[in-house]
Amino acid sequence: MRSLLERLRRRLRNADEWGARSAGESESKVDRSAPPRRQEREFIVVGLGRFGTSLAVALVQQGHDVLAVDVDYRRVQALSTELPHVVQLDATNIDALREVGADHFDTGVVCIGTDFESNLLATVLLRKLGVRRVITKARTRTQREILLQVGADEVILPEHEAGVRLARRLSAVDFVDYLEISPELGVVEMLAPERLHGKTLGEADLRRQYGLTVLAIRHGDELRVNPSADARIEAGDELLVIGKMADAERLSD
Repeated sequence: MRSLLERLRRRLRNADEWGARSAGESESKVDRSAPPRRQEREFIVVGLGRFGTSLAVALVQQGHDVLAVDVDYRRVQALSTELPHVVQLDATNIDALREVGADHFDTGVVCIGTDFESNLLATVLLRKLGVRRVITKARTRTQREILLQVGADEVILPEHEAGVRLARRLSAVDFVDYLEISPELGVVEMLAPERLHGKTLGEADLRRQYGLTVLAIRHGDELRVNPSADARIEAGDELLVIGKMADAERLSD
């Protein structure tokens, strides 16, 4: 079920891009003289620390075009065998960003973790160059607020999010994994509670009883996606449900 969660994560991350692409296609039907949109699925990743490197490598492995940049030449050299397009430049210099074509990328991710001033300036410059979607990494909530005010579309707090995720798993021992969609809503992979063993989904009626929708059931090596109401829950099954986190925790109690 891990791969299912990963696909769901990718679909959620790409939801905004899909919406913008659909809007662009609709507009093109009306205005045939409009210039073609830039290619989707092209990312510029600024800052190649642990987070930025992991992100760039993962995007490349998923088949996306990625330009990875960092100010440290030795770091760039070390990653030249892992990343097909990696260059050394100062992302706080707008001319340097123009030279590598940063203005042609649809999505920019700024991952400069140790120098907030550089992180902030790189974010502003990508926005100024016309990068449609700018996502920035922050270390604190204060940094997050500042970055949002200067134009970042999304600011992530990796350490905070990892801590929240771990806390969810530790506080509910039956949780196998979970994906937070909002502070209240999430997708949870959990062991089926004993009181549901032997019941069908229709008999368990989780939607009415708990406000939860079952997306999939794993029974051993078998994965049933979008199971019907007569699908039976057995001991050892894992459920993938979507709903409010409080309701999922209530089900696991």
